[in-house]
Parts: sequence; structure tokens; C-alpha cells
Amino acid sequence: MNDLVDRARAVLDGNWTGRHTVPSRKQYPHQWSWDSAFIALGWRHLDPSRARTEMRALLDAQWADGRLPHIVFDPGVPADAYFPGPAFWRSSTVDGTPPVETTGLVQPPVHAWAVWEVHRAAPDLDYLREVYPRLVAWHRYLTERRDLGGAGAIAVLHPWESGMDNSPAWDAPMARIEPVPGIGAHRRDLTHGHSAERPTDDDYGRYIRIAGDYRDGGYVDRPGLAFAVEDPLTTALLAASESALAEMAAAIGADPAPHRARVRELSDALMTRLYDAEAGLFLHRDLVSGELIREHTLAGLAPLVVEDLPVAASLVETALGERFRIGAACLPPSYDLTSPKFEPARYWRGPGWWNTTWLLWRGLRRQRHFEPAADLHEAMLRAVDAVGFREYVDPHTGSGHGSTDFSWTAAVVVDILHEPDP
Repeated sequence: MNDLVDRARAVLDGNWTGRHTVPSRKQYPHQWSWDSAFIALGWRHLDPSRARTEMRALLDAQWADGRLPHIVFDPGVPADAYFPGPAFWRSSTVDGTPPVETTGLVQPPVHAWAVWEVHRAAPDLDYLREVYPRLVAWHRYLTERRDLGGAGAIAVLHPWESGMDNSPAWDAPMARIEPVPGIGAHRRDLTHGHSAERPTDDDYGRYIRIAGDYRDGGYVDRPGLAFAVEDPLTTALLAASESALAEMAAAIGADPAPHRARVRELSDALMTRLYDAEAGLFLHRDLVSGELIREHTLAGLAPLVVEDLPVAASLVETALGERFRIGAACLPPSYDLTSPKFEPARYWRGPGWWNTTWLLWRGLRRQRHFEPAADLHEAMLRAVDAVGFREYVDPHTGSGHGSTDFSWTAAVVVDILHEPDP
């Protein structure tokens, strides 16, 4: 254990900038939103002050409307080191944005959950009082601005907002989008990664089209956008983070009742809008067509993190079945193993990731399914022992892919090594 923790610490130290931790030095040279939340989970055991600084740096980039941007650009990094960079997003031209350049998109709201876990490891009520109102504003943005279907489920307006950027769940909605041509000449991701592991040029061209249209519309969240999809992962993590806000509120003398009520509302929205009993998991809903997207992704198991979920047993059965093979796959695949669209090494179209495995591990423990949770604990350790702190792995062979020395991989491994058995 000590050797593995030391190796993980070396990765996190190597990616620490003094105020935040980059996901990896070459591929992702700025601060990413949900990466920082997972990274804080690791820092809380090694250096709680860095965990608090990590989240404070992100919260300092919060927009006046409450959104937490999915990338905070480091002014010390060359502007062309990542595409699309600050010149594309033009956040400084928008009223109510911070002095630092950011994107206008968001990512899944695991932040309040991470802050509460940091507090559990190293209590600091002054810090909770500082960040609690900012996290409340972030959640208010999501519940008030991203309930575009009007039934409580949270919508993403770009595949990048889902955290699972290249998922087959986006294929049908993305097919409506005309890609920006010639985008391959601008891509920086292919400088550091093999094209067989990354999104295609056409998909990247669609990403740029959607982002540019959202930017040109003033980053206004409204019905009628070309891409708008209710997401079970985002909705479930908001519910889990509302539970964390309830704990924070009680700790600092605020009222936890509104947060607990929102947990119930979000759980109800998941069940009424996104659960499919025949599939045995949650699906995405395309708000343009109004239809459920019948692709089986790991996001559909994410609601295991929600308290008192009425269909937890069905989700566990699905997780153990042939589509995801928890306990048999090297890491749980991000997409249905039985689908002809499954690709074991292409970004979010099949590979297993440590952060989503961590979410399932925590969800199984929350639902008191301890045996498969223990299997995931061991799988995460075996995988990192075999290939190091890679970005993701082939769920069949365990071969490592994507970036090396990846921060959230190191962070969640530190976390599971410090978490006691239930």
C-alpha cells in the first residue's frame, strides 16, 4: 500500500501547478472541472490544504450565473497548447465572468460531494462556510437553467459537458449537426494521442459547431438548441452532491431540508424521465426528438450513488450481466460490451476508467452491495499495478491507453486505499 500511495503521490506532485492539478502535463495542460473534484479526493488524504486549494481555484472561476466552467485556462500556458483555447471561447467578453479565461460549458457536479469528503478527512468549518454558498449557486444554476425538459432531469448542451465526451449515446443527436470542415489541422489532442483512441475529425468538427453556436448565442440555456440531452450521470451526481450539501448545511448551522428535498426531486426525475425497466438501467433522453436514446452506457448505472434508489437491485443485476461484466472485466466498460459499436480503446466508446469505476464502487457501497464493490476495489488496484496511472484501459485485455501519469487515476487509487472496509 505504501509503495502504491508513494507512486500516486509522485503523479499528483508532478501535475501540481501551485494552485491546481492538471489532468496530465501534455494532453490536458489546464484545470478541468470534474477532474479537480476527483483529484481533491486523493489530495484529502495526502495534503488536505492542497485539496481545499484545488477546489477554491475552480470556484474562483465561477460565473455570476453560478456555472462552474469545464476548463479554467492557465494564463501561463501558451494559448495554442490546447484546442479550442481561450480565443475560441471569448469568456471575457461575457458579462459576469471571472478575470481568468474559461470555457462556457460545464461538467458533472461532483464538486460538493468532493468538498464534503475533504471536510470529513480534515474538518475545517471556516472553509465550508466559504465554499457552501458558491456550491449552492452552482446547483441552483443547474436546477434552474438546465431543467430544459421541465421535469427535473438535468440536460447537457454539449458532449463535453457529460464528462463522457465521445459516448455512443451522442451518435443520434450528433448526426443532426453539420461538422465544421477541416478541423483536423487544428487538433492538439492528436499530437499526444493516437487517432485510433480519439474522436474522429467529423465528431470533433461537430463538437466545435455546437460549442460555437452556444458561444454565439451568449451562452444562454434555452429550449430549441440543436444538442440538448437529459443525462442520468449529471442528474445522479447532482443528487449525490445535494446530499453532501445537506451535510454541509447541518455542519455550519444552515438548513439542510431544502437540499434533502432536492435529492428526492432529482431521484423522482431520474425514475420518471430516464429509467427503462426493460433495459435495467437509466438512459439519456434527447430533448429535440423527445425520445429516450437506447444506448447502454455506464452513465446508466451512475444513479447507484443516489440514496434510497428504488431500482438499485435491478441496476446491480445489469452491472453484473454481459453488458458490463463487473467483477469480470478489467475495469467496467464505459459502453455496452455486447454492442457492435463497442470499441475497447477509443475514448469513451468502450474503455474502462478509474473515476467511473470509483463512482460505481461508491454507489454499490451506498446501496449495501458490498461483494461487487469489493471486486471493483481489487480491479482498480490490479489495473494500476499492471499498467500504471493510465487514463483508461481496454476492459478485455487491461492494456493501458490515453495519457500516462493521469491525475484522477492516481487520486481515486489513493482514496480507495485509505477508505476502510464497510
